[in-house]
Amino acid sequence: MKQYNNGEFRKKDIEKKYTVYGWVNKRRDMGGVIFVDLRDRSGFLQVVFNRSFLKSDFSLAESLKNEYCIKVTGKLIARTDEMINQKIPTGEVELMVEDLEILSECETLPFNVYDNDTEVNENVGLKYRYLDLRRDKLKENILIRHQVCKIAREYLDNLGFIEIETPILCKSTPEGARDYLVPSRINKGCFYALPQSPQIFKQLLMVAGFERYYQIARSFRDEDLRADRQPEFTQIDLEMSFAEEEDVWNVTEGMIKKIVKDIKNIDLPNFPRLTYHEAMERFGTDKPDTRFEMELLDLTELLKDTNMNVFRQAIERGGIVKCLIVKNNGDKYSRSDVEHLTDFVKIYGAKGLAWLKYDNDQFNGVIAKNLEVEKLEAMKQQYNIENNDLILIVADTKKIVYASLGALRNKIAKELNLIDEQKLNFLWITDFPFFEYSEAEGRWKAEHNPFTMVQDINTINDPEHCISRSYDLVVNGYELASGGVRNHRTEDLAKIFKALSISEEDAKLRFGFVLEAFQYGVPPHAGIAPGLERLVMVLTKTNDIKDVIAFPKTQSASDLMSEAPTEVSKRQLKELGINIIKESENENE
Repeated sequence: MKQYNNGEFRKKDIEKKYTVYGWVNKRRDMGGVIFVDLRDRSGFLQVVFNRSFLKSDFSLAESLKNEYCIKVTGKLIARTDEMINQKIPTGEVELMVEDLEILSECETLPFNVYDNDTEVNENVGLKYRYLDLRRDKLKENILIRHQVCKIAREYLDNLGFIEIETPILCKSTPEGARDYLVPSRINKGCFYALPQSPQIFKQLLMVAGFERYYQIARSFRDEDLRADRQPEFTQIDLEMSFAEEEDVWNVTEGMIKKIVKDIKNIDLPNFPRLTYHEAMERFGTDKPDTRFEMELLDLTELLKDTNMNVFRQAIERGGIVKCLIVKNNGDKYSRSDVEHLTDFVKIYGAKGLAWLKYDNDQFNGVIAKNLEVEKLEAMKQQYNIENNDLILIVADTKKIVYASLGALRNKIAKELNLIDEQKLNFLWITDFPFFEYSEAEGRWKAEHNPFTMVQDINTINDPEHCISRSYDLVVNGYELASGGVRNHRTEDLAKIFKALSISEEDAKLRFGFVLEAFQYGVPPHAGIAPGLERLVMVLTKTNDIKDVIAFPKTQSASDLMSEAPTEVSKRQLKELGINIIKESENENE
């Protein structure tokens, strides 16, 4: 095993003989002297092949190419003053090689591994992921991920948490995202499910009396992918007995603060708290980016009796009117630019985007001629509208207004560079609705999960006003963690299942072993599960989750390197009792 890290040699180490290993990162042949930047995980060390000192055949050094894996032995010496390289930590020293051994050669590379400034085509990088991981950016991301796990483990261990692994092959409890199913060879026709989270098992560990559990847990969800989502992901999963919201918040906040301090050397302030209702009213989303201002402002009361039908009728139908004020940037948006913004909000269901510009001490724009003067003046006074301000207005249902203006707020902030990329703004979102209505299924579903406690069990039959004891941790517009106080009372669970249209028989079928366990002295408990990848994304300032996973999948959930998923043999399918129905055959049935 190698004893030395190439990137750790310093001037204090000179005049000694060392054997080092690594990959040829760059090679410079000066005629009789060859310089090689030898790279390992820790960094670079310049090694020198001088025909006069090298005991091995010099032609061996001349044959070296980029990414050859080699072993060299020699004496570490100080570079002359004019040869010092200030760009690398080992720039004051170099290894004068006596012996060289080529451990393995390298074929022609599909891209330059040593050139970190050149963008690699994503599909090519994923196909040759083991090469892409040699590049500094991805390597550093994976090392930071390792540090995060290490710090989290040490922090939780010091608080008396016990790391316990939970099963990967589980029972399917289809409530939420789609399960990945695994067929059973022994029990033909039956399937395991890969866990969407260790939720049920960690609650059973509380029943078992372990009191404080954690796990760096692998989870799986068969859902449409995006830049911050993969089919398999990792959570820092926590659960604790005899605990309430404040306990979970304090433990989680302390862990995040330590991780950020140790990795970024940033002392975070205490995390602000917003209720779900306040977050939606101010930002249009339950995962707001608070690194910039430009909050949603309410015009409903002001415009409820306006003569403009588009506003008044939306309010009469139970909707709302809200706006964004783009301060001192009205001149950045032409009429065609605003039309593009209108097309953007239509993606979120908005029927249109009304707008005003305030310039030369007066309102301009199409609706400026139709909206009452007193309404315009009241708007100006209420929200301190000034010259060069742009006002963007949406009138519709709450859901559409929140979604469209919330997304528009983020879009404009990026376009105008309003976001301070150096900030890490963590905050808690609390008091979520317990229910969400599924248009597709025509029923009320649990916003988080059916085992979350409600604040008042008497509101369980009033879905629109029932508030859960659940919470999210948000950072820079990402949902980092979700959790809640669990419902440990079987009589309350029965009421919740009934409200969710889950029959007693269905509840036993899905959660029978949990409900049975809850008959044997279950303690009050609560937990949370920060997403490891999203946390590392924020720490490494990348917007693509693939950058913080060693071997990620594409947007179509495929692995270009291993070529998974793939078809399997008829023999394997026969062993599992599975017959494949082609899509065309399925459509004809």
